Amino acid sequence: MTTTHDAPEVLWYIIPREGAYPWEPAGRRPIDLGYLQQLAGTVERLGYTGALLATDLYDVWPLGSALAASTGPAFQPLLAVHPGLISPTLLAKMALSFDTLFGGRLRFNVVNGSTKSLKEYGLHVEHDERYELSAEYWSIVKRLTAGEVFDHKGRFYDLQDAGASFRDLEPVQSPHIPLWFGGSSAPGIEMAAEHVDVYLTWGEPPHLLKEKLDRVRERAAAYGRTLRIGLRLHLIVRDTEDEAWAAADQLLDVTSEATYARQLGDRAGEDGTGWQRQFRQHGGRVPARARELETHPNLWPGMSLFRPGPGTAIVGSTGQVVERLSEFRDLGVDTFILSGNPLLEEAYRVAETVLPALGVTDRFRAGPRGQG
Repeated sequence: MTTTHDAPEVLWYIIPREGAYPWEPAGRRPIDLGYLQQLAGTVERLGYTGALLATDLYDVWPLGSALAASTGPAFQPLLAVHPGLISPTLLAKMALSFDTLFGGRLRFNVVNGSTKSLKEYGLHVEHDERYELSAEYWSIVKRLTAGEVFDHKGRFYDLQDAGASFRDLEPVQSPHIPLWFGGSSAPGIEMAAEHVDVYLTWGEPPHLLKEKLDRVRERAAAYGRTLRIGLRLHLIVRDTEDEAWAAADQLLDVTSEATYARQLGDRAGEDGTGWQRQFRQHGGRVPARARELETHPNLWPGMSLFRPGPGTAIVGSTGQVVERLSEFRDLGVDTFILSGNPLLEEAYRVAETVLPALGVTDRFRAGPRGQG
């Protein structure tokens, strides 16, 4: 029997390089600010509470500022930020400035990255050390975005009179800019339990996800805390199950051998536990048909064959997608970050089919698509 829940919070996903299959040049739309602002406005009107602006070729701060300036209070940008790449004091000043200008809508998605990727920025930290850095970094940012002025001497940072230069930037959000974070390793879970507000995870079969969430809740309880739980998923939803799997097959067909080789080969030494958990679902094998990788009814880890980041999709009819999301709701998930390609068209499809069944209603019912 499905448990009755209040409507979840649902965010969408916005990234400049997007299209029907944006990992290939032929499937990618031109980068256009007007289009991205149209996408953000559509996301806001359809009932999503904002969007994840993910790390990509383009930096999230100018994108987040442009989209926040063109939307209203219902659109809350979730900016992906790597701790340690800039001073925590400077990040706090940027965050308070953003919230002052845009009405307290900012949220941070804490991205710890990989040892290999961070070396490009001169940050040389191994797996467990990344989480030690992150814990110290975000504890500082939380205090600064709460309006504190203080000295700090830790393993990574030695700050004097931090926050004094912008003490007149009064915080808009209380008690601090919210932190969203996902980490599947023991150090990652420990960092989340102590410091973050929303624990994020990628999609996995429910029995595996339950084990992880039980550990997260246990560790959070040890700090006297309770975390919200968010799930990042891609959706391939169609009128029928066969149509949905055919759409997944099409993604396999249009993806080049070079993309498969790059995505699987470049990450052979990836030390992120979340990636490793995804990789075990497909083993680096490119199937002849998408459904060969189905790990749980309608769960497909094949997206990680094309692109970095969350690689699990729910593939199925509207009813099946709603059923799978409801299974995750029964595990305590109260927040979803969803996506589909292309982002604009699939934002409509999901809002018109899936969200009403979850109790989420749109804010815009007057006029056809594209009018506001």
